[in-house]
Amino acid sequence: MIQRGATRLTMMAALLGSAMPAAAAPAPAARIAWANRLTWGATAADLSAADGPGSDRWLDAQLAMPPAALPPQAAAQLAQMRISRMPVAQIVVEQQAMQRDANALTNPDQSKAAKEAYQKSMGDLANEARTRSILRDLYAPDQVREQMTWFWFNHFNVHAQKRDIRAMIGDYEDTIREHALGRFRDLLEATLRHPAMLRYLDNDQNAAGKINENYAREIMELHTLGVGSGYTQQDVQELARILTGVGVNVNHDAPRLRPQLQPLYLRAGLFEFNPARHDFGEKHFLGHTIRGSGFDEVEQALDLIAAAPATARHVSTQIATYFMGDAPPPGVIDRMAQTFQRSHGDIAQVMRTMIRAPEFAASLGKTFKDPMHFALSAVRLTYGDRVILNAQPINNWLNRMGQGLYNHETPDGYDMKSAAWSGPGQMATRFDIAKQVGGGAYGLFRAPDANAELPAFPQLQNALYFNGLQDMLAAPTRAALSQAGSPQEWNALFLSSPEFMHR
Repeated sequence: MIQRGATRLTMMAALLGSAMPAAAAPAPAARIAWANRLTWGATAADLSAADGPGSDRWLDAQLAMPPAALPPQAAAQLAQMRISRMPVAQIVVEQQAMQRDANALTNPDQSKAAKEAYQKSMGDLANEARTRSILRDLYAPDQVREQMTWFWFNHFNVHAQKRDIRAMIGDYEDTIREHALGRFRDLLEATLRHPAMLRYLDNDQNAAGKINENYAREIMELHTLGVGSGYTQQDVQELARILTGVGVNVNHDAPRLRPQLQPLYLRAGLFEFNPARHDFGEKHFLGHTIRGSGFDEVEQALDLIAAAPATARHVSTQIATYFMGDAPPPGVIDRMAQTFQRSHGDIAQVMRTMIRAPEFAASLGKTFKDPMHFALSAVRLTYGDRVILNAQPINNWLNRMGQGLYNHETPDGYDMKSAAWSGPGQMATRFDIAKQVGGGAYGLFRAPDANAELPAFPQLQNALYFNGLQDMLAAPTRAALSQAGSPQEWNALFLSSPEFMHR
């Protein structure tokens, strides 16, 4: 049986290179296709809802919906988390004290134990954030927001393992989530004010007379204008000067300042603008003169960047690539960029322009899933609204596929092009994960402190399959599925099919 199963999975690998999802699809299958594109994966609820994915009312609700509550079982897991019970400033201060006390110990054994406890505590904070993110992706009703939260986190990427960012990463993702469908200008400033970003790109070390250009360069190259948009190295240098004094303060007391600087000092949580570290000289940025005035210079620079046509095009291109796949049609990007400028960067309006474009509907089912979409859609389809008790298996799958949450080291974020995720090694890993998901819960329903796993029997040949999914399958896939020797093997074959690998 194992050998036959392996042979059939090899057959699926061949299909992935030659077969694409069936082009024509009746109404139920079309609704599933919309769900696979605009949510983290279709579920049976997408067929039973009165206004399902693809409908105007569903889209209106998704784009207008504030951050939504999770089902009670998932919400209860979040409520127990430290990142849910404590503000980020308190967490960071407590972790810093823990590290300081460990470093002060002179006994080698005590010092080692204390440092290990500190590292475990930091790791636990990051894992809480990962678990919360996965639970939201799987069960939150505001699925478009959750997809955009992942997109924006990747766009404004930070690496959790740098410095003390593990203690901040959950709050950083929350900040992005809050602004995920708002105005881009507000999102840009929210990331700029967050200690995770300031730590990651070293702007907390950027001061007059000791300029650090890291953050200024990435704002222009990755976050807004994009490479080749016309800005110069001098613009980067001038923006770095504008950003001097923008940093992080984990101390209870404000710095001592000269009387004339005190009105210019800003503090909000861990964010700080320290005018004593700021370069008040005149700057010439993107063709504009910005006179020394303190943090207002930052506001002026962000206004210029966010309003630039190059930003509208770069951001629109990134969004379209994430949802529509490699080389999205230029006409769609043009219309998105026009909406971006006309609406002053209203992300929901830009999304609506893209989603209602004829080219978007024509692209459904043709975008290759990245690891996040593959893992989450497999669990959503297989277990529906039954809330998992342990997200660690999903974390492990994402790490194996090379797209672990908060694990990308460089500011460019994970690649959104299909070539990054469709190599032979990636496919072999996906087939193995498909067998794990399709063969049983594989730890998903075993609480972290429990010895036994609650029973969970995956059954993909259900009403959703017979009322829509099967209509999306091409003949070679149907032939491969007909040879399955057991329900578990059928599940693994279906989750390995070219149709399931696309959204």
